[in-house]
Amino acid sequence: MTEKQKKLKDIELSVLDLVSVLKDHDASYSFQHSLELAQNVEKLGYKRYWFAEHHNSPSIASSATSLLIGYVAQGTKTIRVGSGGIMLPNHVPLVIAEQFGTLDALYPDRIDLGLGRAPGTDPITAQALRRNLQSSGEDFPENVLELQRYLSNNPDGHVHAYPGEGSNVPLYLLGSSLFSARLAGMLGLPYAFASHFAPTYLMEALRMYRESFQPSEQLKEPYTIACVNVIAADTNEEARKMSTSLYLHFLNIVRNTKNKLLPPVDDMENYWSESEKNMVMQSLYYSFIGDQETIEHDLGAFVERTGVDEIMAVSHIYDPASRIRSYEILASAVKE
Repeated sequence: MTEKQKKLKDIELSVLDLVSVLKDHDASYSFQHSLELAQNVEKLGYKRYWFAEHHNSPSIASSATSLLIGYVAQGTKTIRVGSGGIMLPNHVPLVIAEQFGTLDALYPDRIDLGLGRAPGTDPITAQALRRNLQSSGEDFPENVLELQRYLSNNPDGHVHAYPGEGSNVPLYLLGSSLFSARLAGMLGLPYAFASHFAPTYLMEALRMYRESFQPSEQLKEPYTIACVNVIAADTNEEARKMSTSLYLHFLNIVRNTKNKLLPPVDDMENYWSESEKNMVMQSLYYSFIGDQETIEHDLGAFVERTGVDEIMAVSHIYDPASRIRSYEILASAVKE
């Protein structure tokens, strides 16, 4: 039994977009279809649309995260748009405060600032980003507090974020291990867990966050988001075939090869070894693949088990129209 039992109909739905670059297409094509997806999920009642900061990956075009947030916010009307997340060790907190203060001034009460402590890339690229490789994220709590000061009313500060000061852009802490769970609880911030690729510590992280939670000006009670893979289609067979693009994407990660997102294939057994298959499937443990009935059953069980307040779905689907359809089916599954 979780601390707070929930049903699927009780939760909010959101989108995490890694802006996959498709084989035989460029980043411009991906940006256009990200906006199209955001406009569609806004009509479906999705709560937020986040972009994830990654670098040095030909299959992911969300490196300039703040620019994409502005692009999608400009093309939508009500959905919240934000970062899932800004990898704070790659940046100076003042610059992030100014960027998100600017976004908030342009699109009031619609901007989220999700923060992670990983580089979002490999060590060599992290160094190219001028990241302090010696810190290993140890100064992340101090950087979060510094950023929070810049975004709050800061009359005694010698340095001010203009625009940004007094905007109180809501902060969210992201995690794929246990480090940020306790910190988010202590600071009274919402917590999002990356269970779409790091399933191992999900339950322990949620427990740790809830147990350490202290109310804050931003948040009075714990608020949890679980990011999961969702590939929904009109039939289970269609969804299973679509999911092979996801498997091929993670197979590239296992092999440390750099490819764009590949179209689906008929049989994955022709592409991976048994050990590679096990590694991929372990990373993708929290993946929900199937028709509406299957998604409703499996995701409903996940929500009841975890007690999360929000599901943030990421979908590595090759065909843009099929990706939109997947989010339509997911919305229907939650509303039933």
